[in-house]
Amino acid sequence: MADAKPVNPIVKQVLELGPTILFFLIYLRIKEDTFVIGGTEYTGFIVAALVFVPILLVAMAILWRLTGQLSRMQVFTAVMVIFFGGLTAWFNDERFFKMKTTIVYGLFAALLGIGLLRGQSYLAYVMNEMMPMREEGWMILTRRLCAAFAALAVANEIVWRTMSTDAWVKIETFGFPVALMAFLMWQFTTLQSYLITDESEDPS
Repeated sequence: MADAKPVNPIVKQVLELGPTILFFLIYLRIKEDTFVIGGTEYTGFIVAALVFVPILLVAMAILWRLTGQLSRMQVFTAVMVIFFGGLTAWFNDERFFKMKTTIVYGLFAALLGIGLLRGQSYLAYVMNEMMPMREEGWMILTRRLCAAFAALAVANEIVWRTMSTDAWVKIETFGFPVALMAFLMWQFTTLQSYLITDESEDPS
């Protein structure tokens, strides 16, 4: 894969996080409304979910145009959003869009788990050039991240099945991403000794 073109980090963050924030704001604006489209009545949540799909695709297209590449995770997430957004509209059932998060986190956990069973870190395959680390460190991080994704998948199931749509939207938009980011920052701090630096590679 070609190296990513340099891009302003603020612009990159806006393109990556902007669609989710816009979904949240649109939902807040129309959550109490109902819309009749093609003779079918849709809730504000479902309309917000459907609007989110083109917003995400436009943001990804701009990001690809600016950087020249997209991560596998970004592409996979986009496919899931399109697929479950379509199911949500077709069946007029918001549960499909809520289940998307469970399946995304669950599949990430499953993929990492398959690698672990084979004695490999698929995470290292994706991120090693970005953050060189000894194999032992990658295996530790992969095991922990696999467990974290599995926990998030279970948490999402509990949230959407037991809480209100309002609560789910807030936790989906802010709770899960913040929890995952905090977890990753903690891991990068605790695994510093496994990082490969010029000094650690120097035989002297």
